Amino acid sequence: MEQFSQAMIIGVSLGAQYALLALGFTLIFGILGVVNFSHGGFYMLGGYVAYSCVYHLGLPYPLAVLAAVFATGALGYLFELVLLERVIDDHLSTLMLTLGLYLIVSTAVLLIFGPVSPEFPFPVSGAWRAGPIYVPLENLVVLAVCVCAIAGLYALLFSTDLGRGLRALADDRDVAMAQGMRPKLLFPLAFALATGLAGLTGALVTPILSLSPSVGDPVLATSFLTVILGGLGSLGGAALAAFVVGIVEAYTSVYFGGSVGALVLFILVLVILVFRPTGLLGREIRGA
Repeated sequence: MEQFSQAMIIGVSLGAQYALLALGFTLIFGILGVVNFSHGGFYMLGGYVAYSCVYHLGLPYPLAVLAAVFATGALGYLFELVLLERVIDDHLSTLMLTLGLYLIVSTAVLLIFGPVSPEFPFPVSGAWRAGPIYVPLENLVVLAVCVCAIAGLYALLFSTDLGRGLRALADDRDVAMAQGMRPKLLFPLAFALATGLAGLTGALVTPILSLSPSVGDPVLATSFLTVILGGLGSLGGAALAAFVVGIVEAYTSVYFGGSVGALVLFILVLVILVFRPTGLLGREIRGA
């Protein structure tokens, strides 16, 4: 029972991390209609920015995390404004551009920092105990920050004029433009918001797991899998699927090992998609 409870808490923590990544991925697809293959690169870049701020600039870890969010958000804003906006309706070109950006970022990081994973320990250590239940404190800290970020994102999207404008563009771009919405102003902001979330996740998680130039590869795969499971373009579906993936991964890894866990997860996704081809919620933001 103790192992079961610990796995649940870790699974929820993983789900919150995956939710941040999947929500950013879904946001870009739902609003811009772009499958962002550079998403894992922004996650990786967030980890390296936080690492550099801590060990080279001497900043406290919380400020380093904020710096990672602003750096990845600013890069995402400039990338969309300068390059992606020019080919926004050409799906093949946007795919190639985002994939190219990921390769450029990962190669640049490899040249600057080298292939060896830097030492980047999480600033909080120890464990939370409740009777026989034992959970690492870093998982609880990451869970708390991720939940706050998710709540902030939903508040932005559903309680502000900016969020209403973004959702209007996602629902029907032509009608939104007729109402005065300006995609060329809002698209870069949406991309920056999504990439900032990826950078935040990287800055939080890479000290716990690992940091390397290739750390974005599995992140991209997990984000894409989660978004497909939840339903392309569905924010609620992405969040729900992220917690499903996190909990399934935690339980299968604890009881059967990591490789079996990945297999079980893929089988689960295939089974769900057979019965619900549009995903768990199955409502796309664009033109649904």
